[in-house]
Amino acid sequence: MFLTITTTGTPERPATDLGYLLHKHPDNAQAFSTSYGTAHVLYPEAEAGRCTAALLLEVDAVALVRRGKGKGRGGAPDAALAQYVNDRPYAASSLLAVALSGVFSSAMKGVCNARPELPGQARPLRVEVPALPARGGPDLVRKLFEPLGWTVTVEPVPLDTEFPDWGDSRYVRLVLESDALTLAEALRHLYVLLPVLDDAKHYWVAPDEVDKLLRVGEGWLPGHPEQRLITSRYLSRRWSLTRQATERLELVRLAETDDSEIEEIDNAVEAETETEEKPTPLAVQRREAIVTALRQSGAGRVLDLGCGQGQLVQTLLKDPAFTEIVGVDVSMRALTIASRRLKLDRMGERQASRVRLFQGSLAYTDVRLKGYDAAVLSEVIEHLDLPRLPALEYAVFGSARPRTVLVTTPNVEYNVRWESLPAGHVRHGDHRFEWTRAEFRAWAEAVAERHGYGVAFEPVGPDDPEVGPPTQMAVFTLSAPKEAKAA
Repeated sequence: MFLTITTTGTPERPATDLGYLLHKHPDNAQAFSTSYGTAHVLYPEAEAGRCTAALLLEVDAVALVRRGKGKGRGGAPDAALAQYVNDRPYAASSLLAVALSGVFSSAMKGVCNARPELPGQARPLRVEVPALPARGGPDLVRKLFEPLGWTVTVEPVPLDTEFPDWGDSRYVRLVLESDALTLAEALRHLYVLLPVLDDAKHYWVAPDEVDKLLRVGEGWLPGHPEQRLITSRYLSRRWSLTRQATERLELVRLAETDDSEIEEIDNAVEAETETEEKPTPLAVQRREAIVTALRQSGAGRVLDLGCGQGQLVQTLLKDPAFTEIVGVDVSMRALTIASRRLKLDRMGERQASRVRLFQGSLAYTDVRLKGYDAAVLSEVIEHLDLPRLPALEYAVFGSARPRTVLVTTPNVEYNVRWESLPAGHVRHGDHRFEWTRAEFRAWAEAVAERHGYGVAFEPVGPDDPEVGPPTQMAVFTLSAPKEAKAA
């Protein structure tokens, strides 16, 4: 993982002043221990006319797994090989951002005791990142950096130079150039925007990340045209934290517009926002639609297949009509988080008797899934490769055969309504596909025909007259006890 910062100078203002600003002497190669490996700072060139500082981060894959407990891309404990074989040692990410803040903390704060006049001076800067994951592509890179005064050169990295027909990877080579920024401003931009482009943090995003974002984003984030995207991605799309940060950034913007202190307008903004109706998140609307459909079916014993972190199981437990709820997932880590969410170890005996969690794969038949009133596949099928769908189909509809099956999946037609989603991209990096309404309807009707179910379709979320709802739901009802036909 590699990044260089280059500046040029004159005999009166030598480029080697960069060493004072970074608090790292150009004649020395230094190493700094971090939780995830070793950060090296060295100067490939250090002359009065031109000086380059390089930050090289050697990631210890074993330490990343142990200290991060599997968080972040390539770290799921149920994907043993991916914990150690991934792009973390090579592609700039939140790991590099954290190393920047640790190794160059004084420079990022604009502090230089030896030469206090230097931090406030703008200077020619050139930043190069040879491998940067960019979820959103080169266009998003430009949208993030150009409004901040950078001249951006971004080159997509091909998947394989020997096979150009394979197209480009999600990595880019990035070069940023500016004559109008201070080094502190440049480091703060990189600290926020590198993990935003990666869109995957290696650590848990706690509420104090809001304060950190506002502190590092002071002076440039409130007025950035992509402020909402930056805030959402930096806070790992945690809705409550994103809303909190957005409200505080709006206070900053209003204060700057009125040339006032934040405290002078804080009460007025709070009084106004209290009367505004907050939009219901799509995930909540989806769970509400599922619960409504389950109630209408009269189901008492329910399977949540691909239960993830247990949000739906938690919702179903609040309704005494559901006498038995079983969460199934292939990921032990997800089941562990679900258990903590549900507080199973502290749950009363009567409540605990209503819920079970166990590991299982929907690619195989499982006798434990038989005999239930209903099964829910909420945002599950799009995470499977298309050739594996027939196996899931038989395991659920052919073998388990609950009376009711609910399947929800994204409606790809609606993606044009997401302002932050680049054209042609799916909503989540792990989605293998996303279907149109016609494609989903064709699949569902074929499944129903093969296995003796009737099927109806319901929109979830705002039903746009042109592109439909953001989520589509199929409600399968067992119409005949006949055996499943051969696929």
